Amino acid sequence: MDAPNPSATPTFASRTPLRIGTVGMIARDLDRLTAYYRDMLGLAVMERSKDTARLGVGGVALLELSHKPDALPDDTREAGLYHTAFLMPTRADHARWIMHVAKNRVPITGASDHGVSEAFYLDDPEGNGIEVYNDRPRERWHYEGKMIVMQTEQLDVDAIMREIDPATAAYPSAPDGLRIGHVHLRVGNIDEAEKFYHNAMGLDVMRRRGGASFMSSGGYHHHIGTNVWHSNGATARNENRAGLAWVGIEIADDATLDAFGKRLSNAGASVSAIPGGLTTADPWGTRVRFHRA
Repeated sequence: MDAPNPSATPTFASRTPLRIGTVGMIARDLDRLTAYYRDMLGLAVMERSKDTARLGVGGVALLELSHKPDALPDDTREAGLYHTAFLMPTRADHARWIMHVAKNRVPITGASDHGVSEAFYLDDPEGNGIEVYNDRPRERWHYEGKMIVMQTEQLDVDAIMREIDPATAAYPSAPDGLRIGHVHLRVGNIDEAEKFYHNAMGLDVMRRRGGASFMSSGGYHHHIGTNVWHSNGATARNENRAGLAWVGIEIADDATLDAFGKRLSNAGASVSAIPGGLTTADPWGTRVRFHRA
């Protein structure tokens, strides 16, 4: 338990030197996607215009949806988003959410016990992957040398649901401590992905497994996942497609942000200034934005 009111407190994943902030998405049907994330996850619509919707919790933006009705549908064979992973602050919050989606008959595509976490998987109406998960306590994670063990086993949903009393529990909205714990990306080559996210960005490789690499800051199991399961050999992403627009990374302080920009430049990445931060792109054109937390 992180605090007397853990549901309002972001977890370890969001207290590391680098962590996921807001994720930008391109929506072909803005109204439909906005309603989906509002109703399925309980996010608040913080801002809404003709072309943009920002959704989040407790005044913290997690998603920025941009309307491009003529965008091509996403293609899983290209580089892009595998899933955005929303991290519940507690197992009990996760149980309340499970009860919520069950009552509302929200389609689920899968569920797994990963050892470090317990996860449900969904697809939004435009095919963007979603994970909703809770982390097991860090002291219960297992390691093989410096690499973390992340399994894929059958999830014991009943054990999660025992955290609450379904007769009295409710899920009126997302808990204020909800954050995006990690983003999993489709890439064309794992070695090239590690050159960018590990060598250039400085994330630690925490696990390699079957065409995937999982990297993080500060000892978390992963903030960025990359895989070639559907996209092996993919070249630069078509910017006219719907789906992932950019991944936002929060950095602890201005000095770290400045040093980070120099690190990326020294590694050969093209870095540009944006209001309040920096932006660059991985080898497949996936935009990454860095902001002071």
